[in-house]
Amino acid sequence: MAKSARTFNTSCIAMNPSFLLHLISVSPFSTPKKTSRNRQQPSLPLIFFLSLWSLSALLGICSLAFYTISHSPITCSLLPSSSPLLFASLSSVFHDSTLPLPPQGPPPNPNISAAERDFWSQPDAEGYRPCLGFSLDYRRSSAKISKERRRFLVAVVSGGLNQQRNQIVDAVVIARILEAALVVPVLQVNRIWGDESEFSDIFDLEHFKKTLQSDVRVVSSLPSTHLVPKQSVENQMPFHVSPLWIRARFLHQLNEDGFLILKALDSRLSKNLTPDLQKLRCKVAFHALRFASRVQQVGNQIARRMWIEGPYIAVHLRIEKDVWVRTGCVTGLGDAYDTIIANERRSNPDFLTDRLNITKPARRLAGLCPLSALEVARFVKALGAPSNARVYIAGGEPFGGRRALQALVDEFPNVATKETLARDGELEPYVNRSSILAAIDYIVSLSSDVFVPSHGGNMGRAMQGHRAYVGHRKYIRPNKRAMIPLLEDGSVPEEELSRIVRKVHKYSMGQPELRSRKVDRDVLAYPVPECMCKQ
Repeated sequence: MAKSARTFNTSCIAMNPSFLLHLISVSPFSTPKKTSRNRQQPSLPLIFFLSLWSLSALLGICSLAFYTISHSPITCSLLPSSSPLLFASLSSVFHDSTLPLPPQGPPPNPNISAAERDFWSQPDAEGYRPCLGFSLDYRRSSAKISKERRRFLVAVVSGGLNQQRNQIVDAVVIARILEAALVVPVLQVNRIWGDESEFSDIFDLEHFKKTLQSDVRVVSSLPSTHLVPKQSVENQMPFHVSPLWIRARFLHQLNEDGFLILKALDSRLSKNLTPDLQKLRCKVAFHALRFASRVQQVGNQIARRMWIEGPYIAVHLRIEKDVWVRTGCVTGLGDAYDTIIANERRSNPDFLTDRLNITKPARRLAGLCPLSALEVARFVKALGAPSNARVYIAGGEPFGGRRALQALVDEFPNVATKETLARDGELEPYVNRSSILAAIDYIVSLSSDVFVPSHGGNMGRAMQGHRAYVGHRKYIRPNKRAMIPLLEDGSVPEEELSRIVRKVHKYSMGQPELRSRKVDRDVLAYPVPECMCKQ
């Protein structure tokens, strides 16, 4: 986009068919019409000149259209939302493997209830579409920044897949702020899962470089002329710092040494940046960070196996062992399981991440605990999901195994996971690669008609923003503070529970919500209005 000489309102050019027919009609390859003898015939050189000029103009328009579309990260919707099958067929023509499968909506059954029909229906996108039009100043400065060869930023990122994604996004933005080239981020081995995957194992590296080539120069490694002492790693950045703070703190060091190594970037960069930098965040997250082709292929295959049988719900069920340890909550599986978690927490007191001085019952009532499988089942049923609904469970190995899932399976027998959907050997290369397995969950969840997270976290926020970006697909965030007392009260009839739950969540089912309504909201979870606008 920085290379474009002029600014266009959209990246899609709609050509007038009559104009094209006119150009073809005056070409030397068209059949001449019969003319009256009295009418003067134009000379042959003039016809040749006009035809040549017309063909040149046509080629120029086509080249300009192709260049604008291929170099723009803006997603353009030229089809009505009511034609998902046509959209799916065109997606296959364009070979865009990163697009989710289209939502299917309510099953074609006239006898389904109003609650079920409402559950499967998609929210109104209100005309919002992705729009990443950078300012003229941003594009002017890109010419220099994208060619930087003296200063380099190295980012060491940690955590699970979505935590890594967030830090990679901010690393790109920090490199842009410092006008430095970005070395491909280093993925730190996770101490919980032991995943040793590198960037190129999870993400499409060449696509990452190409997509950002007009924003930041991305290189595979530091030049051999740059010697890196151990003490050069910076890991003491405060939370939510501004671009001004980053320049004041690191610019001199970067100019002196020629490189800067940053570690522990999670939530270090402010959520409130200039519109251009917010757009850059969206460009990295929703366009540049495409999964590696093999990972994307496996994820697409599993997603199609769910999608081909009709609409489905994706539930991110956060009931892994480390989640119970970190949240300080009871598992609901009995004293024996709670004792295991308590012992683990005593052995690793730094794992408990929130409100150390609050009791377990108070923690639960405050909405700080993940919903159990039983609570998710009752919640989804209260919203109108039928018992034959197909449910895809995203997440790691549940603590308690099959027992932890039994309540959900009893209510919704058509439960699937990536393990049950995979064919022989498909997941075998990724047995010890938790980030790649999480990427497969991400792909399948993005294509679901409805997504429900059982607990907050990076995956839930990533799905919220990405589903908004691809068309405001239904995303239901449980209001746990309002629901937990109802779910614990066994005397509340199912009809009354359903009425209250639907009322509480009436305005939180994926409709466009402005990031600017609250301070410090993440643009990757709320891409309106910086990254999406009404067109």
